[in-house]
Amino acid sequence: MAFDPAVLRDSFAVVERRADHVAKYFYAHLFTHNPGVRALFPEDMGEQRDRLFGALTHLVLRLEDPGRLTAYLGALGRDHRKFEALEEHYPAVGASLVAALRHFSGHSWTAEVEKAWCEAYAVISQAMTDAARAVPADEPAWWNARITGRRRAAPDVAVLTLAPDRPYPFTAGQYLSACSARASRVWRPYSVANAPRADGTLDIHVRRIPGGLLSGVLVDLAVPGEWLRLGPPMGGAVLDPASRRPLLAVCGGTGWAQTGALLEQAAAAPRPAVAFVGARSDADHYDLERIRALVGRHPWLEVVLAAPEDGGSREDAARLLRAGLAERGGWEGYDVHLSGPPGMGDSLAALLRSCGAEPERIRYDPVPAPQEGRPLTPSDWFLMQRDVPWINGTELGGA
Repeated sequence: MAFDPAVLRDSFAVVERRADHVAKYFYAHLFTHNPGVRALFPEDMGEQRDRLFGALTHLVLRLEDPGRLTAYLGALGRDHRKFEALEEHYPAVGASLVAALRHFSGHSWTAEVEKAWCEAYAVISQAMTDAARAVPADEPAWWNARITGRRRAAPDVAVLTLAPDRPYPFTAGQYLSACSARASRVWRPYSVANAPRADGTLDIHVRRIPGGLLSGVLVDLAVPGEWLRLGPPMGGAVLDPASRRPLLAVCGGTGWAQTGALLEQAAAAPRPAVAFVGARSDADHYDLERIRALVGRHPWLEVVLAAPEDGGSREDAARLLRAGLAERGGWEGYDVHLSGPPGMGDSLAALLRSCGAEPERIRYDPVPAPQEGRPLTPSDWFLMQRDVPWINGTELGGA
């Protein structure tokens, strides 16, 4: 690795507090010097600017781990084909990025810093373009998928069943990105909520986010018969096919979509499993019928529903979930899967390690940004789960 990660981290820290200004300058520079590129972006650039800095943070934090960085960039390069990104776009993006960083770094910008950023971007762009070139010629940049079913699972949650126009090669535990003609060029990630099916259909769970550009469309407006565009499957939080260790799955909100898919997949090779399913209230456990069906069919599965009593604070919710996992304790020997809003994975992984879980057995896909809106802090997950007594999975009728 030619560049010095420490130089980049220090440089990034200088501009991080002015993230919004840096992002605005970057896009203004990019579109002014490359006007044809503007058509590749959504009309409303507010959320896109947030996502730029989220992606930069994600990359800077991985610069000292080449293995993870290469895997992340490879997936990013394959995925960016859906944006119709071309190789000639990468130098333009790099030039605008360096221009924005230079502009807001002031006296801290030196020849050494510029050299480090240029070298780092060269590595990043090369890894992404190499990954895009390596995609088989017969693999599409995106899939068109018809909505064949729509169920309002809660006032703000819809379950959509999609039928892709060609086989969609995902593994249970992965996620996809979706785009609708109703919100052109606005892409959002959603976990695939099922294990692969013989008919090739798949489900996604969508929660409406206030002010969201796509979630409101999918929850309130999308109807069976219309089409969505899907990016390639992504994510590595899948089951270890060789493992027969007991399984712990912890999820919050629509993170249940990924957990449900993993439990469906686990049924192919049963092993003891327990799932902690958090929600904002008892009523917000939106997929109880499916949960009951899974518990009824599989004696190896226990589900614990977590919901703080009405009036509980964010801190109450955090203490409740953490106390429940700690009370059960003894998570050594388990494969652990975490899914939910941004920050949840990092927060609960630390707790579970203190309860005996081996770090190498904890899997989750870091969420670089929320599906809609501003970046969230780790504590936001507990705010989202407020209003959610412990209910044992064997007594689901009490939910």
